[in-house]
Amino acid sequence: MTTTTPAPGRAPVGGPTSLLRLATAGSVDDGKSTLVGRLLFDSKSVLRDQLAAVERVSLDRGMTRTDLALLTDGLRAEREQGITIDVAYRYFATPRRSFILADCPGHVQYTRNTVTGASTADLVVLLVDARHGVVEQTRRHLAVAALLRVPHVVVAVNKIDLVDYSAEVYASVAADIRAVAAGLGLADTRVLPTCALEGDNIVTRSERTPFYTGPALLELLETIPVDPPEADHPFRLPVQSVIRPQSAAPRGLEDFRGYAGQVAAGAVAVGDEVLVLPSGRATTVVGIHLGDRPLERAVTGQSVTLELADDIDVSRGDLLAAPDGAPEPTREIGASLAWLSDRPLRERDRVLVKHGTRTIQAVVASIAGSLDLDDLTLVPADSLELNDIGRVRLRLAQAIPVAPYERSRTDGAFLVIDAHDGWTLAAGMARGADEADRTDRARPAPSRERA
Repeated sequence: MTTTTPAPGRAPVGGPTSLLRLATAGSVDDGKSTLVGRLLFDSKSVLRDQLAAVERVSLDRGMTRTDLALLTDGLRAEREQGITIDVAYRYFATPRRSFILADCPGHVQYTRNTVTGASTADLVVLLVDARHGVVEQTRRHLAVAALLRVPHVVVAVNKIDLVDYSAEVYASVAADIRAVAAGLGLADTRVLPTCALEGDNIVTRSERTPFYTGPALLELLETIPVDPPEADHPFRLPVQSVIRPQSAAPRGLEDFRGYAGQVAAGAVAVGDEVLVLPSGRATTVVGIHLGDRPLERAVTGQSVTLELADDIDVSRGDLLAAPDGAPEPTREIGASLAWLSDRPLRERDRVLVKHGTRTIQAVVASIAGSLDLDDLTLVPADSLELNDIGRVRLRLAQAIPVAPYERSRTDGAFLVIDAHDGWTLAAGMARGADEADRTDRARPAPSRERA
């Protein structure tokens, strides 16, 4: 039996006060699914019929205890192989906070799924097997978190029971993790010892790790600050569609023209001046509609239709933006790419770039190199392979309003798409001129064989 002490300061029962989006990552067999299952089970977030089904499958397999990993490994192939293949989304809540959890696969073959799960996360929980310490996949997942500018990273040194709850082993692994995180520029990285199988430091603090005096995982997830997703940034709305009434429009709406989309950043009010990008034309918002309800103001996350004062050319894919701090349209992007395709990327390849609601043709002007996960330096390369994190320069057929990703995850993110079959090839993050110059001239590292 696990001996635990309750975490102090838990809030009284009441409605959740905020939302945290988190993703799990780690190597195969580090215990991600078991940790997530334990988190759901110990926080009483599992329905009775779900638990009964998991108990039945566990008994059928001859197990003496319930396999909590089955709570998240929902695909038949996952249950048969004992690994996570797809991103499994789970929703749960505690008295202090509600959560959307993306349980990402650990196998290197499915790193693309980890990029998907972490792309919208406020926090990543990364598992490391205490027996193995930091491995290549640990470095890759930390690099993905850094690349995607995930605000918080929590590293669980799991299976601490298999090293006899050793303070020395934990300290050594934690030091290695912090060194890699610092090298990647991760600002907030926290480390704790866990045993997902027994529940040590998952929901309550464990007396079997007296060397660790910090919070349990759930306590940390409940209290870590969550910054609003660009709510305090200048207004941005990518135009999804142009609304024009048909010939049978009600009287008075025959000349209505609205521009629909989701407010990606900031807020907008009736009377505000906006720019239409990439054309740069200025106009004024004269109406805001949420469905058939008029609004005086719309904020980040709301899907609305805007009426503009001037009859100017606005199309799907254009960006409505506040004049202050509006991104400069450009036809060339220096970017970091998380390459997600089996097909390698080479210079002069023709691709599509999807930025916001606009999709345009592009060509790969140059490849600066790929990140060496051993020493975190940029290695010269003439191509990018599956799971590489590389630096490239793209030349676009049309100008798009893009800003450095480090300044805005909304303005700086884009996808690279295969022009022939429409498959996503890479997640892209635009870099500023200073950052591009600094990293593109990074010290070349010795060449290494690919894993």
